[in-house]
Amino acid sequence: QKHLAESGGGLVQPGGSLRLSCAASGLSFWRFAMAWFRQAPGKEREFVGSITTAGTSTTYGDSVKGRATISRDNAKNMLYLQMTGVNPDDTAVYSCAAGQVAGFLSPSVMNYWGKGTLVTVSS
Repeated sequence: QKHLAESGGGLVQPGGSLRLSCAASGLSFWRFAMAWFRQAPGKEREFVGSITTAGTSTTYGDSVKGRATISRDNAKNMLYLQMTGVNPDDTAVYSCAAGQVAGFLSPSVMNYWGKGTLVTVSS
């Protein structure tokens, strides 16, 4: 059974950093482009960023560009999101997703999803 599980969420101080992880199982992780999305309360799901199968190219959404770094470790079936300079607007449930293509993505093109991890940015 294909499974994605996020971890690393919690309370983060404004101006601080976050690091999220996504563990994949039951799928050929190295075959999939991976992405992070987030959904704030009362808002639509938003593209955070994506990474190609080999991890050689990344794309970021405008709201996190310059602050976010996505990486992956295909040997460990792991995906990561690091973000610096967080602010309350970054408060959301962050989800990882697997799909066939990377780039600037719509949630509708992703094949598999994790359940998400909540990040709250507050003092």
